[in-house]
Amino acid sequence: MNIGVVDEGGNLVSHVRMDGVWIGSIDNSINKAYTSRAFDISTKDLAQHSQSGGQFFGFQVSNHGRVMVFAGGIPLTRGGKVVGGVGVSGGSGEQDHAVAEAGAKAL
Repeated sequence: MNIGVVDEGGNLVSHVRMDGVWIGSIDNSINKAYTSRAFDISTKDLAQHSQSGGQFFGFQVSNHGRVMVFAGGIPLTRGGKVVGGVGVSGGSGEQDHAVAEAGAKAL
């Protein structure tokens, strides 16, 4: 897994890459974290709305291509306020989402 964490402003504060994980997933994890914070929604939920005919169709081309519309990004909250985002990439969508959820719960 690649795991990226961004702060309230969407700025990268931490990234970890497990040995042997695809290097192409580095940007995906960071951008999933950014997306979840930029729009305060999980990337899994955003994906449902960005399909053809959905209210956010084509959304993934916004923000200079940084928007990720597949599972693995979760907003981080503390005291009911969004304080950042965590993004995970390197596994299946279900695995990425599960790891991101675990990270968000640990905060």
